[in-house]
Amino acid sequence: MNDKNSILLIDPEFYPVTAGSCSLVIKVGADSYSYAIIDESGNTLLALFDHQECEKPLNELLKTLETDANLTLNFTAVKASVYTTNTISVPNELYNSGDISNYGKYFPVEQSDKIYSSESEAFGITSVFNFDEQIQLELINSFPNCVFLDQNSPCLSLLQNQESDTLLLDFTVGTVNCTYVSSGSLVFQNYYEIANEEEFNYYLLLMIKQLSPKLRFSQVLLSGIVHEDDNRFQIVKKYFSEISFTKIDSETLDLSILDDMPKHYYTTTLAILACE
Repeated sequence: MNDKNSILLIDPEFYPVTAGSCSLVIKVGADSYSYAIIDESGNTLLALFDHQECEKPLNELLKTLETDANLTLNFTAVKASVYTTNTISVPNELYNSGDISNYGKYFPVEQSDKIYSSESEAFGITSVFNFDEQIQLELINSFPNCVFLDQNSPCLSLLQNQESDTLLLDFTVGTVNCTYVSSGSLVFQNYYEIANEEEFNYYLLLMIKQLSPKLRFSQVLLSGIVHEDDNRFQIVKKYFSEISFTKIDSETLDLSILDDMPKHYYTTTLAILACE
């Protein structure tokens, strides 16, 4: 199934009523949301749904929960990476888990009294965040065992084993999430809305100016809605030479349902599997 803005890929042998132990991962971005269902026993991707160009992705996700039979399973594990403007990254040596509510005073928008945290041990930081209270309650009602993760957790998961300085550009139709790591440390992370190629070029140049000139010689990884022959790729190519697309190890997860799709479209969604 697909329409102008969404696509659903399903293993032909996947039937929710007879499915065994399955995990669910959900990624909610600034203008999109996606989910993936994974058979734990066979390490197989059973279903993947992606909806781009959403005005309110969290609200659209709740509508999907009401109508999508694939999400009626009693999942053994559920992880959700959620975009929110209320998020800060705290170095672990400064993080105080005993007074997590105190971080709420740094949030720009009043949303919920419940504050979550997710740690990236590899980069020595803990992200503290919250989001709309009503949506939060409805998600918990649907998935009582849901683990909520910061919006940048899947990107950091993809970057944690990179030996060289690396810039990851994760695209949706209307945004790009830029994450730059150097010497095992998170140096820069930001979302930009990009209405056209000119805006993307502007924000990329702005980021390069803000960071060290060494960024020019860094490895660049691309994921999401980007192609080797499109204008976004050509803009990146103007400033960087070592460019590649992100990958999920097909030896550890059977990705057969993606055989006819660019697999880098969904690497950040699937990377949520590895997030703690």
